Amino acid sequence: MQDIVRQLKEKRAAAEMGGGQRRIEAQHKKGKLTARERIELLLDPGSFEEWDMFVEHRCTDFGMDQQSVPGDGVVTGYGTVNGRVVFIFSQDFTVFGGSLSEAHAEKICKVMDHAIKVGAPVIGINDSGGARIQEGVASLGGYADVFQRNVLASGVVPQISLIMGPCAGGAVYSPAMTDFIFMVKDSSYMFVTGPEVVKTVTHEEVTQEELGGAVTHSTISGVADRAFENDVEALAMLRRLINYLPANNRVAPPHRPTPDKADRIEPSLDTLVPDSATKPYDMKELILKIVDDTDFFELQPEHAKNIVVGFARMQGFPVGIVANQPLVLAGCLDIKSSIKAARFVRFCDAFSIPILTLVDVPGFLPGTAQEYGGIIKHGAKLLYAYAEATVPKITMITRKAYGGAYDVMASKHLRGDVNIAWPSAEIAVMGPKGAVEIIFRKELDDPARIEALTEEYRLKFANPFIAGKRGFIDDVIMPRESRKRICRSLAMLREKKLENPWRKHGNIPL
Repeated sequence: MQDIVRQLKEKRAAAEMGGGQRRIEAQHKKGKLTARERIELLLDPGSFEEWDMFVEHRCTDFGMDQQSVPGDGVVTGYGTVNGRVVFIFSQDFTVFGGSLSEAHAEKICKVMDHAIKVGAPVIGINDSGGARIQEGVASLGGYADVFQRNVLASGVVPQISLIMGPCAGGAVYSPAMTDFIFMVKDSSYMFVTGPEVVKTVTHEEVTQEELGGAVTHSTISGVADRAFENDVEALAMLRRLINYLPANNRVAPPHRPTPDKADRIEPSLDTLVPDSATKPYDMKELILKIVDDTDFFELQPEHAKNIVVGFARMQGFPVGIVANQPLVLAGCLDIKSSIKAARFVRFCDAFSIPILTLVDVPGFLPGTAQEYGGIIKHGAKLLYAYAEATVPKITMITRKAYGGAYDVMASKHLRGDVNIAWPSAEIAVMGPKGAVEIIFRKELDDPARIEALTEEYRLKFANPFIAGKRGFIDDVIMPRESRKRICRSLAMLREKKLENPWRKHGNIPL
């Protein structure tokens, strides 16, 4: 018995040291935490229950039978974040560069399987050199096993990826299928092929950071949802994100009591929208003034800035917010913003999070770049997402809602539950000037006549009352009452029940 206890202590100590003190120090010199340090910071103190600490690889080729570390380069198990259960795996770069072996993949698959069974989020911390070359196709099979579980877990439990080191080749596709991706600046990167291969094939010279760094993916590609300065900030923000998410698709999102009154009036909103229809304003100011405690968790803040998405609370209940941003491209929808918003809407719908849509959209961005890039299909993704969503949908039009973009942005026609507008709302096929130039094109040589007709069109259509007459708008409200009216609507919709016709799955325009 004593011998077994001694062996247990030795194996635990070996597993906890990972690749050894020298490699741990090398990790720290890069500004990176170790796999276990990351878990310790993310989870509630003392809550982590580790699984498969003693698992080792089974490879005997290329001298691998002489090299073995308990745990095989990944720490797995479960714990709690603010008292709520989560499953976690954290790749250990100090052990074989965090490379994925068959046994390594089996450990990840085990926690994912359990997460699906018990209905708890999965958090993956990626810091790996990729597939373990010594194991050949067995490691590739391990990746595919993980991919399959990502797909099965999608829409069942939240999946979150933290990229805290290298993530290249086939390894990128597991995070790509998760719901949210966080990266760390200057120490993490993701790409399918590295700079050397790019140079060989396309003759482009590019650094790892330029090709797949945190800034690249959080601004240009949109692959990452947020980029943070260091490991500690990323882990702290992940704890914050989890507070908005339900454990699975069968339970309600977590409620947090707030001292912020639901009927709070915000007089400053009455002057938020400028008198001139061409002047911009910051939609984020509106968001912060109507949500609980001015607390808004924005996603992809540096990508497709013409649309704003993120989580907040209203009366203590989580809500997903989608808002056009007049400060950027006048709030037009384009390819990137449509994809960004569509994915967010689908996540909210999958996990029963109500959607609040704030509309100031003059239309879809024109131009050959957009048309050649497939704006028709990409714009249809957002349309499809809203039309398919069965969660409570509240839409508030602050100013422009023109053309097809009016339809797309959670209009009454797409089963919007409560659609309200400010007095400044303009709901029409297009702006007054453009409409008059088309309707009265034969009279374009008379500026005074055109000006008079434009004003007539503005008075007739550039207001919310035509849509109100037809019931497309439920009410026109004073801006100061926005929070009160939204909170009341959400409370009314809390027990909403709506099901789509049975089908295996729809065919979203990908």
